[in-house]
Amino acid sequence: MAGLALGVRRSILFAGLSLALVVVAVISAASGQLAVPPAEVLGSILHAMGLDIGPAPSDANAEAALWLIRFPRIALAVLVGAALAAAGMLMQAIFGNPLAEPGVVGVSSGAALGGAATIVFGWTFFGSWTIAVAAFVTGLAATALVYAMSRANGKTEVVTLVLTGIAVNAVTSAGLALLMFIGDTQAREEIVFWQLGSLNGAMWADVAVVLPVVIVGVLVSILLARRLDLLSLGERSARHLGLNVEALRIGTIVLVALLVGAAVAFTGIIAFVGLVIPHLMRMIIGPAHLPLLIASTLGGALLLLTADLVARTAVPFADLPIGMLTSLVGGPFFFWLLRRTRARSGGWA
Repeated sequence: MAGLALGVRRSILFAGLSLALVVVAVISAASGQLAVPPAEVLGSILHAMGLDIGPAPSDANAEAALWLIRFPRIALAVLVGAALAAAGMLMQAIFGNPLAEPGVVGVSSGAALGGAATIVFGWTFFGSWTIAVAAFVTGLAATALVYAMSRANGKTEVVTLVLTGIAVNAVTSAGLALLMFIGDTQAREEIVFWQLGSLNGAMWADVAVVLPVVIVGVLVSILLARRLDLLSLGERSARHLGLNVEALRIGTIVLVALLVGAAVAFTGIIAFVGLVIPHLMRMIIGPAHLPLLIASTLGGALLLLTADLVARTAVPFADLPIGMLTSLVGGPFFFWLLRRTRARSGGWA
């Protein structure tokens, strides 16, 4: 009976998140300096699919605004939110710690450093993929450093995890400052954009790079879900059940760097999505990693899309940094979670 109730709760959550995501996407496309009725938004999509259903936008400027500005931004918000939430869930699984998150432990800022270096030095080794590849490499290095430094006596220490994140963020901030110093005016503006986090200027070319990375990352995460369930039983038990713990951890670290690198490459540093969403979903549907991954990707996409809607519309004729908004929500949540973790463990072990 309890299993049936949990299954119903998961189904309701998945359906609710999916419906909310569609509703917010339509509202986001309809909102802005040039308002477009929701019916025309849906009509424009249906007409593009070859279906003569619903009213198309009566204003040619509205049609252009939808397909050249708003739809790419919405698509990128959904992909980046899903990637960051999935990365946060994976980090919490391999570290066995609810405080692990790409922004908190410095992985996002590490990825941003690689992307910023690409901008300043004009690297084009991999064409349009160069920024994403550089962000992946530096994000991977930051993740590996955090993993190595926070492990002691076969477990991850909370205080070491947080302090390692502080150190990594400090080093990457210094690196970004140096790049701003040696870069030209355009490079400085792009680096500032990275530090604040924003979806402004999103294009279909960006979506084309992020989409396959996120799809592959989420599919591989689904394949790893059962192994992560075994790991949650404890390293010793997992090894007795035939799980190669270190191989799983290393593979998951690479996967996290891939997801975060793709996200950060085009939006900058957006913190706390990977902390807040997986933890909330775990509180609702439990720790099983497959449903948790599905709920986290949907919830992350919904959170970032909602935050971007607020960023575009809260102040007339202004586009607020989305990283600022997620930090305003995630900062107090992180403080609460830190105190809750300390109270449960009786200290900072």
